[in-house]
Amino acid sequence: MQTLSFGKVCFFIKCLINAFFRITMDSFLEKLGRTSQRQFSFELLPPPKGKDIELIYNAIDPLVEYKPSFISVTYHREEIAYKVRKDGFIEKKTIHKRPGTVAISAAIKYKYNITVVPHMICGGFSREETENALIDLHFLGIRNILALRGDPAKFETRFEPEADGHHFASELVDQILKLNKGIYNDDELLNSTTTDFTVGVAGYPEKHFEAPNAEYDLQNLKRKIDAGAKFIITQMFFNNQVFYNFVEKCRKAGINVPIIPGIKPITALGQLYTLPSSFFIDIPQELVSNLSKYSQKLDIEKAGIEWAVKQAEDLYNFGCSNIHYFTMGTSRIIKSIIEATGIK
Repeated sequence: MQTLSFGKVCFFIKCLINAFFRITMDSFLEKLGRTSQRQFSFELLPPPKGKDIELIYNAIDPLVEYKPSFISVTYHREEIAYKVRKDGFIEKKTIHKRPGTVAISAAIKYKYNITVVPHMICGGFSREETENALIDLHFLGIRNILALRGDPAKFETRFEPEADGHHFASELVDQILKLNKGIYNDDELLNSTTTDFTVGVAGYPEKHFEAPNAEYDLQNLKRKIDAGAKFIITQMFFNNQVFYNFVEKCRKAGINVPIIPGIKPITALGQLYTLPSSFFIDIPQELVSNLSKYSQKLDIEKAGIEWAVKQAEDLYNFGCSNIHYFTMGTSRIIKSIIEATGIK
C-alpha cells in the first residue's frame, strides 16, 4: 500500500482548508445579493478601553437566534490628548479609546460561528501596520474586511494619512488584494503565502461630505470597485428613494456588486440633530414630525422603530436581500425591527 509523505499530507490539508474558505466566501457573497431569503446584518462598536467584552456578547445574544448573515466590527483610530504636567510643560499623549477590533472579531467568530467583517481604516496606519493587521486576521481565519479611509483625527481640519500610509480607501483595497496574490511590502520575500480576503467598501447615497458633488463621489466609489472590492455597505439614510437613486446611478456607472443598504432607527429626539451633523445626512420632515409628537422615551422609540420597519419592508420589496443595521448598542431595538419584518 502506497503511503503519503508528510509534505503531501500537509499540501492536501492546505487544499482542503483553501477550498473551505472559498466556499465560505461564495456563501457570504450569496447572502449579500444572490438569494431571495430575507437577511440582516449589524454593526458593533468595540467597548471603551477598560470595559469587558461581555458588553459585546450582551449586544449579540438577543440577535443570534435570527441568524445574522454577518456582524461588522468598527475600528476607531487613535486620539491625541494634551495634559499639563506638574512642571508646567504640556505632554502630548496618543490614546486608543476603543481598541480590540481584531481580537473582538476573532472572539465573535469562534464563539458564535458567525461571519465577521472587521473594519480596516487608512487613518492611523502605515502600510506596514496595515499588512501586519491583515496577517493577524488571516491567521485567525477571518476572510472578510470592510476597507474604509476613516475620519480625520479630531485635531485635523482635513484627513492626513500616516507616513507611508494610504490617502484613499481604494489604495487600501489595492493593498489587501495584492496580499491575495502574495505581494507583500517586503518584495524580497520568497514563496510568500497568498491570502484570500473578500473586501467591501462604504457607499454614500447622499455623497461623502468631502466630495464636491455626487458625480465625483460616485467616481471615487467606482475606483474602489475597480481596485477589487466585492460589495458595498451604505451610510445610513432615512429616505429610501435616495437609496434607489443611488443604486440606479451605480449600475449606470458599471458598479454591479451587491449594495447593502444601511439603516438606523432613531431612538431619541436628540438624534434628529446629532445624526445629520455627524454623518451629513438628511432626515425627512415626516419622520421629524412623527418623532416630535412625543416626549416619552418609549413613545419615541416606538415611532423610530415604525419608521425603520417601513424602510426595511420597502427595501426588501425593492429586491434587497440583506439590510445592515447600525445598532449603536441598541440590539433590543434591532430585534423588534427584524421580528416585525418576518425574520425568524
